[in-house]
Amino acid sequence: MAESAKERVLQQYGSVGDAYVRSAGHAGGNDLVRLVEVVAPASSDRLLDIATGGGHVAKAFAPHVSEVVASDLTPSMLAEAEKFIAGLGITTVAFAIADAEGLPFPDESFDIVTCRIAPHHFPHPDQFVIEVARVLKHGGRFGLIDSVVPNGELGAMFNQFELARDPSHIRSLTVDEWQELIVAAGLLVELIEFFPKRHDFADWTDRANVPFDQRSNVSAILIDVGDAAIEAFHLEFDGSELRAFTDRKALILAEKG
Repeated sequence: MAESAKERVLQQYGSVGDAYVRSAGHAGGNDLVRLVEVVAPASSDRLLDIATGGGHVAKAFAPHVSEVVASDLTPSMLAEAEKFIAGLGITTVAFAIADAEGLPFPDESFDIVTCRIAPHHFPHPDQFVIEVARVLKHGGRFGLIDSVVPNGELGAMFNQFELARDPSHIRSLTVDEWQELIVAAGLLVELIEFFPKRHDFADWTDRANVPFDQRSNVSAILIDVGDAAIEAFHLEFDGSELRAFTDRKALILAEKG
């Protein structure tokens, strides 16, 4: 199952890397600014960014550390990130193809590990966190940002909505699940903050290459829930059509003590 899930990631993102470089939602946001603040990078730090996507986290941290290693499972996505970073004249970022659940790096080789808006694609998030803990030095920091869902049926429904748009989506976890995995890997949770993120439905489906005639089936998953979804995800409409929704990102800072 894990291998087929990773094949879906390669298929889904193999041709859309440039869209993620250009995506305003990935390129910026209060969560990215805050991630740099709370991780508090030092000029001597070596940082690993897992599932770098368009390379925006690598770009944000590069001026503050000695080296960034930007890694991703998808070679074409990594190539787009490398082109983007090189175009900015940044020379302190290296690039590596890497599976988040089996990192090709030695034990205790990074002062900081980051991962932003990606773990919902990982088949085994527990193994991902174990790998993070393995490659972190003693006293190292782990900065995680990802979508989190409510407990229960509403969270299951939102994951169904995400999967209908993107077949490589596995599952967004609850914040309680993330805390449990991080603690089980031997890390200490230092901070949790939440960020609402509004998504234009047309842009959100465009970025994943959802055929136009299938988009109403995707939006219906949320709309059919009714008032509970409207309240939880702040649904916005143009007539009867879904215009936008808002989900929630969690920023979690942990330390290897």
